Amino acid sequence: MRYLVTGATGFLGGTVARQLVAAGHEVRALVRAPDRARALAAQGVALFAGDVTEPETLFDPMRGVDGIFHLAAWYKVGAKDKSVAERVNLDGTRNVLATARQVGAPKVVYTSTLAVFGDTHGRLVDESYHFDGPFLSEYDRTKSLAHAVAESMAREFMPLVIVQPGVVYGPGDNGPFRPLWDSYLRRRLPVIPAGAAFCWGHVEDTARGHVLAMERGRNGESYILAGPAHTLSEAFEIAERITKIPAPRPIPPALLRAAASVLELFGQDAEALRVMAGTTYLGNSSKAQKELGFDARPLEFGLKETLNYEIAQLEQKGERTAGRTN
Repeated sequence: MRYLVTGATGFLGGTVARQLVAAGHEVRALVRAPDRARALAAQGVALFAGDVTEPETLFDPMRGVDGIFHLAAWYKVGAKDKSVAERVNLDGTRNVLATARQVGAPKVVYTSTLAVFGDTHGRLVDESYHFDGPFLSEYDRTKSLAHAVAESMAREFMPLVIVQPGVVYGPGDNGPFRPLWDSYLRRRLPVIPAGAAFCWGHVEDTARGHVLAMERGRNGESYILAGPAHTLSEAFEIAERITKIPAPRPIPPALLRAAASVLELFGQDAEALRVMAGTTYLGNSSKAQKELGFDARPLEFGLKETLNYEIAQLEQKGERTAGRTN
């Protein structure tokens, strides 16, 4: 089979592309700068220069494919320039799906997120849950709008499946949680917000869920690809058992919200603080488990691998940590 992957230079998209190649498929990747995607080319991925915000660049890579994985997205909570979020997450998704429909792509898997549900306030919600805002970040807001676009096209009988990952982690993670692990391993993370909770999906499991959605997902359906639910405090307690480095102390979310209000009073961006202030992004993967065969490893297993990777990275820089575990 021949597949196109957008966002293949990213952490999750790159893993999807690699898994497809390993399974014997022909893989294309839409990349803005082919010269910076040599690692993909070395794996046998065919590179097509283009951008999801430039519709005219989407036709060639889409022609003749058996399916499209649309993972390209902007995810920078707390960034000063948020205008790019709407261009990439909303307009880019609209461009990709519209072009896919024009060329007659047999199937599209669109990567949404649990964040479109906003703060679930401790509830483990399913695909039927709906949230209209207000959202805590521009990422959440624009992904919610893009999710609605995908649902609308699916209702018009476009062969489309939506998947909704939670937090994606693993060796090589370049997302917003990596600085937390880095600071923790350097013993520079004294506190974390109490109550914040997420569904932790290892990148290999989440990527496999995407492939399963292409192979087995029912058109017009959404599937939550969430790993096990843990509070941030629980995640660091697991990290402490792995590394022997003391876990950061939880602080009340009210303190973070107060700090956010002070920052905003002085015209500063407090988006990152509000997102972490006791917020829960929780979803139930029962549907994906039953219909797709999706499975996610325990956080204890995946985090051990991830932290050992981060420790190795720090050691290469000549920094000392608590050391690896067996």
